[in-house]
Amino acid sequence: MTKWIAVIAAGLMMVTPPAAGRNGVDWHRCAQAADDTEGQELDAAGVQCAEVTVPVDHARPGGRTLTVAIARSVAPDHVHRAGILMINLGGPGSPVLGVVPAARAVMGAAGARFDLIGMDPRFAGRSSPIDCGWPESWLPRSAGATRASFDRITRLSRDLARRCTDDRLRHMSSADSARDMDAVRVALGEPKLSYLGYSYGTYLGAVYTQLFAARAGRIVLDSAIDPALAGTAQLREAAPFRQAMLREWAATAAGTRLGATADQVVATVERVYAASARRPLRVGDLRLDDTVVPAIIVNQLIDDTGNDGLTATMLELQAAADGRAATPTDAMRETVSSALTSDSSAVHSAQTAIMCADGGVPRDVEFFWRSLRRERAESPVFAPMAWLVTPCSFAPSPLTPHVDVANRVPALIVQAEKDIGSQLRGARALHTAMAGSSMITLGGARTHGVYGFRQNACVDDAVNAYLTTGRLPRDREVAC
Repeated sequence: MTKWIAVIAAGLMMVTPPAAGRNGVDWHRCAQAADDTEGQELDAAGVQCAEVTVPVDHARPGGRTLTVAIARSVAPDHVHRAGILMINLGGPGSPVLGVVPAARAVMGAAGARFDLIGMDPRFAGRSSPIDCGWPESWLPRSAGATRASFDRITRLSRDLARRCTDDRLRHMSSADSARDMDAVRVALGEPKLSYLGYSYGTYLGAVYTQLFAARAGRIVLDSAIDPALAGTAQLREAAPFRQAMLREWAATAAGTRLGATADQVVATVERVYAASARRPLRVGDLRLDDTVVPAIIVNQLIDDTGNDGLTATMLELQAAADGRAATPTDAMRETVSSALTSDSSAVHSAQTAIMCADGGVPRDVEFFWRSLRRERAESPVFAPMAWLVTPCSFAPSPLTPHVDVANRVPALIVQAEKDIGSQLRGARALHTAMAGSSMITLGGARTHGVYGFRQNACVDDAVNAYLTTGRLPRDREVAC
């Protein structure tokens, strides 16, 4: 998630942090070079940066180490300071340091009580990054409409796994990152760690509460995933609901050249997808095949405020499928840059390593093909995204034991009813696993990331009240 970056305000409250933490963390300017724009923006916002050394393997504290990069925006409200609050934007593996000023602007008076902490996850962003040198990625991709496409993505995933030779990636699980989080808490001399996590970050936060229940402060988990479906397993649960939400969007596009009715619009989408399997669609300078077209659709389907944008994108894809001139949209270029070039190699290397480490993955390629064939009829566009073979099927097994989540730590779970990135049933599963939690559901909304993103007063007020007082809503389940 990067939407917070857009809300960095020119008038941010400037607070100059002290030069060192309680336990001797050495804070310094964030800019690392003259062309480090992100670091310069952090410096301008009064944020300072530091590094904390942690073990590669927390079970061997005397062994190899790495450094995790952190950034801090000191609490403007010193009188009511409530400690530190760490932010995670999911991904998994998304760098976080750069969004700390935006978080300060969005969270307002509730956030003003906390030192806001960004921590780039291990081996990502500025935290001892590892880049496997991928020329393209399996994410965001689909296994496509044919066996030939399925085999092509399988060969790609096998090759990508072979390129990741650094054995430290076997220590890339959420449990490893949760222990890094607590090492940061200790380094800062704080008795508690409060936390705001989105998407995959909800699972990371839940793992932290499982491992360090006594150290958990005010925990907000937004757009939650089922803790039993960590890693690539979450992908395999998403297809039917995504197909249903495609139909919901289709109703908004009815009456355009895509079709007079929702059924006709869905039929057009499926026809365009089938055409991309026969021959890549020519859209300006782009060539979009059946492994890419579904990803373009999903990237815009994720938020109902982008319905018009998805309609515009589909109109261009329709033109290309019909042999007419078509112009690439920003969504197309973004997906192509992420999936078909090396631009996101480092991000996808870390993201994949986390997903591989967090859940068991079948090694039998034919298991995925059989599953895809079984589910394709129900979800023709999205089943191939759910059942593609990932590099995890060819990667070495992780070295950190999996952590099951089942505790009574008080936490606030926030969920949009129609989120296709993390479904409502997954949030409810997390709510059940964390028996001390309360849950807020934003009804009718198709969005991924609610608090601070959707600007819904009911949700924002409830979260801010919890962050301010530490008291969960009176009702265990709240509807907004």
